[in-house]
Amino acid sequence: MHYVSTRGQAPVLTFEDAMLSGLARDGGLYVPETIPQMSAEDIAALAGLPYEEIAFRVMRPFVGDTFTDAEFRGLIDAAYAGFNHDARAPLVQLGQGHFLLELFHGPTLAFKDFAMQLIGQLFQAALKRRGERVTIVGATSGDTGSAAIEAFAGLDNVDVFILYPHGRVSEVQRRQMTTPAASNVHALALDGDFDDCQARLKDMFNDFDFRDGVKLAGVNSINWARVLAQVVYYFSSAVALGAPHRKVSFTVPTGNFGDIFAGYIARSMGLPIDRLVVATNQNDILHRALSGQGYHKGETIPSISPSMDIQVSSNFERALFDAYGRDGKAVAQLMEELKSGGFDISQGAMQALREIYASGRVSEEETSAQIAASLKGTGELLCPHSAIGVKVAEAHLDGATPMITLATAHPAKFPDAVEAATGVRPPLPSRMADLYERPERLERVPNDLAALQAHIKGKIAG
Repeated sequence: MHYVSTRGQAPVLTFEDAMLSGLARDGGLYVPETIPQMSAEDIAALAGLPYEEIAFRVMRPFVGDTFTDAEFRGLIDAAYAGFNHDARAPLVQLGQGHFLLELFHGPTLAFKDFAMQLIGQLFQAALKRRGERVTIVGATSGDTGSAAIEAFAGLDNVDVFILYPHGRVSEVQRRQMTTPAASNVHALALDGDFDDCQARLKDMFNDFDFRDGVKLAGVNSINWARVLAQVVYYFSSAVALGAPHRKVSFTVPTGNFGDIFAGYIARSMGLPIDRLVVATNQNDILHRALSGQGYHKGETIPSISPSMDIQVSSNFERALFDAYGRDGKAVAQLMEELKSGGFDISQGAMQALREIYASGRVSEEETSAQIAASLKGTGELLCPHSAIGVKVAEAHLDGATPMITLATAHPAKFPDAVEAATGVRPPLPSRMADLYERPERLERVPNDLAALQAHIKGKIAG
């Protein structure tokens, strides 16, 4: 199994090298050279299996000879041992033909745990075998950072630095990043928004002297292994509702496009997915793009769904790569135009995208109203992001094809927004009951590349 860059100029890599590299050296994102296929019989055989076995069967073709079967199974088992639900990703029925996929039973109460817990195990195994140590730098709009810190804290072969936008994440999200005591993890509060964090991260990867000097690695959703781990729950949930014998649709609240792109990979592997519906908040660049208005950056407006407060969706580049017929030069040109504010999508690429994706946008008022309506109508207390997904999904129900909406975070991660909408303040799980009492450890940093690089070098040397 080989991996190629969406911009066509970087070396072709193995799974292990693509995983440890993160961003390609031409600035692009790695994708599989070919997508492994699962037959209808292969998919049907997943019915009734434990989540870990489904994960092994779905992901195994992508990892090549990086891990033996026994080693890979062991890493998967270790990754999900800390989840608080035996099903790992249980389904709950919301209404006729509409189901909620609960992805918040991991250690940090968000869907990012499915990928990050696994990638922590994969990194540690690969680095130990190679006798290497790396520096992981990540950017987060809230959930990726806490999941990464939880996954890598205390591991021997990594130093972790997470950039998050100062004052623009929920208190629970911040405390999950700033309270771990392990000396190898560092929470950096950057003066700016998430797009600034993401831009500085890419700047570090594109500074090859710095990148090579600190052995930089990335665990954002730019990392292919992150996307791969998320493919699994599309299979587990679809099979639970009758796939491959019936089609299933998915609605995904997303800002960075990684979670829904995982659904596209599942569809490309043979899973009978009818529609993939993108749900956005008021920061709706993806909805505007999929509605034919081009991909043009606007101002990032803070919201009650902060993990989606994004105007540059990194993983959309992967979707464009396929929509443009895997033309790396075309994608590189679009990404160059994005530096000046945005670009229009060609008619052919737009048609290719619309054959796969639909979209919807939800306002702040509609989000709060949906949280209240879901509690009243179903007893389900939703986080703001999940409520956005449910609201958009309801507009795309067709009565024939089951719709699965991804519940991406536990409501307790956003207690103020949930309480304002319902009058109910969701409690943290007992294992986190003392989160507000734990001492915080963070450093505020300027939105300046040189200062960030000097800070990271200093912490590593120290």
